[in-house]
Amino acid sequence: MDVASCKNEARSSSMSQVPPVVFVVDDDISVRESLELLIRSAGWLPKLCPSARDFLSLPQVTTPNCLILDVNLPDLSGLDLQKLVSPERTHMPIIFVTGFGDVPTTVAAMKAGAIEFLTKPFRDDVLLAVVEQALERSKIALAHRSELQVIRDCYASLSRREREVLTLVVTGLMNKQVGFELGISEITVKAHRGQVMRKMRAKSLADLINMAAKLGLGPAG
Repeated sequence: MDVASCKNEARSSSMSQVPPVVFVVDDDISVRESLELLIRSAGWLPKLCPSARDFLSLPQVTTPNCLILDVNLPDLSGLDLQKLVSPERTHMPIIFVTGFGDVPTTVAAMKAGAIEFLTKPFRDDVLLAVVEQALERSKIALAHRSELQVIRDCYASLSRREREVLTLVVTGLMNKQVGFELGISEITVKAHRGQVMRKMRAKSLADLINMAAKLGLGPAG
């Protein structure tokens, strides 16, 4: 195993030891306190905020997390906060809770990506089940993001010529054709291609094509 792989494994091990974080944004202190106890009882770490602006002032976390969000807040509404954070925090599923739910609000929240819309009062077991589902989604999203970052780091290690070879190879061109396109010999193409496979840690051409697709390279890019 190379050094980078060792670092990634150590990072994953360290992250697995940190409990998932459940953010709660609700201006009702009694709701926050009851949810804090419920979240802790499930083994998760609660982070409580009375307003949207208080939440926005918190640093983002890199462990699995989700947000329990009230619709009616003293500053920004829950829907407004969702519009702000959803595009950049795709790894943070949002669960809406409200005491005054209506169909248009529910539809707006779900269309914007909320995974659930619960009306107060709700049963503890129902909320816990939804939070568990949200945290699993977050875990998967963070794993995908971590995988993409590794691929980007590998791609950054390629020379300009190696990137050119990679881009042409994943379009389906043979070594001879790649050489013709770049004005280099087939032997040189083979050498660059070997370096690309090694630096990208690709096990096969199919593996390399899959990586290129994730980077937005090739025909689709």
